[in-house]
Amino acid sequence: MPLLEMQAVTKEYRLGETIVPALRGVDLDLDEGEFAAIWGPSGSGKTSLLNLLGLIDVPTSGHVLLAGQDVTDLSDDALAEKRNQFIGFVFQNFNLIPVLTAAENVELPLQIRGAGNRTARVRALERLRQVGLASLAGARPDQMSGGQRQRVAIARALVTDPAIILADEPTANLDSETSRQIVDLMRELNELSRVTFVFATHDPRLLDRVSRHICLEDGKIAARSVEHVFV
Repeated sequence: MPLLEMQAVTKEYRLGETIVPALRGVDLDLDEGEFAAIWGPSGSGKTSLLNLLGLIDVPTSGHVLLAGQDVTDLSDDALAEKRNQFIGFVFQNFNLIPVLTAAENVELPLQIRGAGNRTARVRALERLRQVGLASLAGARPDQMSGGQRQRVAIARALVTDPAIILADEPTANLDSETSRQIVDLMRELNELSRVTFVFATHDPRLLDRVSRHICLEDGKIAARSVEHVFV
């Protein structure tokens, strides 16, 4: 059974009196432990697809299934509960809270869940160690490089032990070498914990790092999408 599944999904947005189709009949299965890249040019539908996979948005038509459950028509509160239970997010602009240290940023999702301070700190420090930033646990975001901030964001996404992590252009604000280091880190964590990683990118130079390419063109998955090209 796929971890995440899309069945004939469409997504349309209304701009004034104009309807803009973002996704056009997408069928997609994502299994536990996959490491996949959604790639394509700007405007191809990458962010719309990630928002639907992350239960941030709902399709105009079609169905989205999470762990075998059709979540398409769930209430906003029920979708939020599913996101909290299953999904971690990594953002292009890091979305770290400037006044908090690295450890405090990573702790935050656990505190929202109601974890005790000691438990949250121990787990946050362990995740920071995994991403190579144990020595910067007390540093604020403005004291870190872009690559270091993205590592903190990855640690924060991992700290709740999600089944899947979705990353929208996680290397867009980084130089080429740092981008490759971040993708290699995500793959290492994928292999270590079996958490599914799916990231969107417009940079084809990163595709040799992933085991599955999902190519979007004009809101559709292109025939040249490739699976298991790198293992």
